[in-house]
Amino acid sequence: MATISLKLPDPLALRLAEIAHSRRMSKSAVVRDALDVYLSACEPHPEGSALALAADARGAFTGPSDLSCNKKHLRNFGR
Repeated sequence: MATISLKLPDPLALRLAEIAHSRRMSKSAVVRDALDVYLSACEPHPEGSALALAADARGAFTGPSDLSCNKKHLRNFGR
């Protein structure tokens, strides 16, 4: 595990100490957890088309693959 050093303003250091004490965790563990949550939120969203993003749902539903192939599915379309 890598070691880093940082300086915190006194109010932030006090909040960190209080949270660590209330959760019975080390300050390092609280900072690791908070940093993990922050960095996870900063990760870029997956790119791609709607089809690519929904690829895992393909085949999960039953029915005709193309509704336009049967005119009865288009009977009241656009009305």
